[in-house]
Amino acid sequence: MDKRTFIRNSGLLGLGAMLSIENFADLMSSVSKVPAADLAKEEDFWLTIRKGYRLNPDMINLENGYYNFLPEQTLEKLIAHIRDINYQASNYMRTVQFEKKAAMASKLAELAGCPADELVITRNTTESLDTIIGGFYWNPGDEALMAEQDYPAMLSMFRQVAKRHGVVNKMVSVPNNPSSDEEIVNLYANAITPQTKLLMICHMINLTGQILPVRKICDMAHNKGVQVMVDGAHAFGHIKFTIPELGCDYYGSSLHKWLSVPLGSGLLWVKKENISKIWPLIAPYDMSPDDIRRLNHIGTHPVYTDLTVEDAIGYYNMLGAERKETRLRYIQNYWTDKVRNMPHVILNTPSDPARSCAIANVGVKSMKPGELGDVLRKRYKIYCAPIDGANVHGCRITPNVYTTTAELDVLVKALTELK
Repeated sequence: MDKRTFIRNSGLLGLGAMLSIENFADLMSSVSKVPAADLAKEEDFWLTIRKGYRLNPDMINLENGYYNFLPEQTLEKLIAHIRDINYQASNYMRTVQFEKKAAMASKLAELAGCPADELVITRNTTESLDTIIGGFYWNPGDEALMAEQDYPAMLSMFRQVAKRHGVVNKMVSVPNNPSSDEEIVNLYANAITPQTKLLMICHMINLTGQILPVRKICDMAHNKGVQVMVDGAHAFGHIKFTIPELGCDYYGSSLHKWLSVPLGSGLLWVKKENISKIWPLIAPYDMSPDDIRRLNHIGTHPVYTDLTVEDAIGYYNMLGAERKETRLRYIQNYWTDKVRNMPHVILNTPSDPARSCAIANVGVKSMKPGELGDVLRKRYKIYCAPIDGANVHGCRITPNVYTTTAELDVLVKALTELK
């Protein structure tokens, strides 16, 4: 029996309009022996996964990079948490709030492969990394190194510490299609001086989807006495890795992106020996200097979002990290391979499949990115994110596991016609 027949005969692909968590579990069990690379191409399987999402029929959503909204199974869990906390009210907040948040952070740490006492749940990547940038022990003349392709919120924070502490910010520009890891490593290495104290890099550049060789960059920087902070907003829950294997000193991510946690959830990881060296963004209660929680005092906030972390991790683990990554890379290459050699099309994402996953950025030579995004939305009902700056001029395309190849065929058709 071939794999397609096996999947069809599982009896699960004919499920109704919504995929329950029980049916989801049965479906994943039925394909447990199917290699991820083979399953990535099975549209019937992914159409069944799609049934777990409530989708807007009036558009093709190819802007999942901003917010990967929740599958219905996770959404129902969120609603249940909201109801329960609303029922318990102050009793919950005064008795078990912090205990529950710590438990969720431990589950995140397990997924990230790091010790629980090095990770806290924040509200997003900006809060996580700005805590490090603003809390770093800066002296006048210290240098910080970053790329113009880094996220604007962090670049703004670096500009603020430059004004406040006399920090010198140095900027490089990452090529959209590097020839090798060494080209990227040397780009940063050549910009480091004896005054460089902190290097910020993206794990995955949000503009183009390019995955940087983080471990190689970290090893190089550490050999020069420079700490490394990694913006992992688009990597966590997207590609399979553990934080310790990256070799960095600080890592931040937004869980509402590729892990599909509700809005307002992120993580901050700090290597144990660095915790006491960072000033908190908001003054904490009295805690040990090496207690990671001292960097996480944010006051009263929507704690039901924290509780849904566990549910999102459960969905992610059931789907499977390898299965998800392999499918996302497959569908990105499905459409980029069809347009890459068109003379009027510009792809701002590396041609090497190992250097990207779901995210890609495409432009049309005769159109400004804003114009392209407007035409895609109005004429083809495709929603995406136009980007025009930092040596990237095109529309960011970010599909998700519910995206079909038929939807991507509409994108290919549009790019073929828009000359």
